[in-house]
Amino acid sequence: MSIYARSILWRRDPRLEEREMTPHVHTEKCKEVFALLSDYLNLELPPEACAEIETHLAGCAPCIEFAESLRKTVELCRRYRPAELPEPLGTQAREQLKEAYQKMLAARTLS
Repeated sequence: MSIYARSILWRRDPRLEEREMTPHVHTEKCKEVFALLSDYLNLELPPEACAEIETHLAGCAPCIEFAESLRKTVELCRRYRPAELPEPLGTQAREQLKEAYQKMLAARTLS
C-alpha cells in the first residue's frame, strides 16, 4: 500500500479545539513522531509503532496539521509530471556556463 492509499487515520480530539490558539510546546513525543512520519505515511512501520503515532496525533493538533501537510506535499510531488522534459545541455551552452563560472571565481579572488 502506498501513501496514496493512506488517509489520515487519526481523529482530532474535540477538546483540542479550545486549545488551538495557545502556543504549542513540542514534546519529545512530537519529535519522535516527526522523525518517523515519512515511514508512517509510507506504511513502513510495524503496527505497534503506527498505533503509538496515531495515539499521539489524536491529541496533538499541530502534529496532525504537520502530518497532513507532509502527506499532501508528498502526494503532489509524486503526481507531478512536467509537460516537457528539457533537452540535455549542449556543448556550447556548457562551455558558456563554465566560462561564466570561472569569471565569477576570478572576480571573487580579486576583491
